[in-house]
Amino acid sequence: MKTKLIPFFKAQLSAFIGGAFDYGIMLLCKEVLGFDVKNAIRISGALGAVVNFSINRFWTFKKSDTPVGSQLWKFVLVVIGSIFLKSEGTPLVSEFLKIDYKIGRLIVEVIVSLGFNFVLQKYWVFKK
Repeated sequence: MKTKLIPFFKAQLSAFIGGAFDYGIMLLCKEVLGFDVKNAIRISGALGAVVNFSINRFWTFKKSDTPVGSQLWKFVLVVIGSIFLKSEGTPLVSEFLKIDYKIGRLIVEVIVSLGFNFVLQKYWVFKK
């Protein structure tokens, strides 16, 4: 059981690092550069994905021996889905719950990270 939890916790740490980078870029794009929320999330999601892919490939799932191309196209599809869910979900959650987009984004991030990204990355992108 313990060895099955290690990849999960490593993936969550990887997601946290990539997510913190992503969140910071989102704030920069929205608050400093004046982008709307959806586009700020799309831009930050793409940049955060680069960080997350690198960490997952070399550390979380240790799959650097697999050709990058076979992982990258799958990862890109997951990222597109993830960015879509986050950029569309954040305004919906924020409006529905009547909360600031920054809090709404965190709620959506947790749901997408655990329910979408981790599952697809572990069992499809970086499967053993």
